[in-house]
Amino acid sequence: MPSWETLLPFFAATAVFALLPGPAILYTAAQTLAHGRRGGYLAALGIHLGGFAHVIAAAAGLSAVFTHVPIAYTVLKTVGAVYLIWLGVGIIRSKLDSSQIRAVETVSARSSASRNRTFLNSILVEVLNPKTALFFIAFLPQFADPQAALPVWLQFMVLGTIVNLAFSAADIVTVSVTDRVLAGLKKTAAARKIAKWAGGSILVGLGAHLAISK
Repeated sequence: MPSWETLLPFFAATAVFALLPGPAILYTAAQTLAHGRRGGYLAALGIHLGGFAHVIAAAAGLSAVFTHVPIAYTVLKTVGAVYLIWLGVGIIRSKLDSSQIRAVETVSARSSASRNRTFLNSILVEVLNPKTALFFIAFLPQFADPQAALPVWLQFMVLGTIVNLAFSAADIVTVSVTDRVLAGLKKTAAARKIAKWAGGSILVGLGAHLAISK
């Protein structure tokens, strides 16, 4: 592994990036608003697992494809943006029924299926985010040591896992904070509708931002 002189700046930089409000934090907050605490945690888990796809890609050198084939970056970014917008619109258009309004303690089969979709959607959202791939391929090499005993690809895996865990910890804190805010609201149809619209709007906004960003 790299020396402590290299690892200490790595840990500091990782902490800073993890604490900065980014798309993943906004995404998990949106899913918590739309699907509650369990949905938010499943979204964070999905983002975490999707992040490992980028860590593996960086270790294998696959992420470098985006720097040499710009059209690949554009296509993946567009697909990811459209998917986020589609998810947001789907949340906004979903209907609230009486069972959802009463489901504070009881989990219905329908809500379980919805959370399962949230988990799978979150994995796909992260995998389709080319900016995550570019972050890992730009960030990890700064702290890898070619002279270390471990091969560089394995250093990438270890360092990338640490980064992914730090980011996921921030996402979990976001879910908890958002859930506390929701708990302060009255469990009425109006309050849940507002939360649903807020969550959906955040996803639409994230998709639009991804689509227009360079």
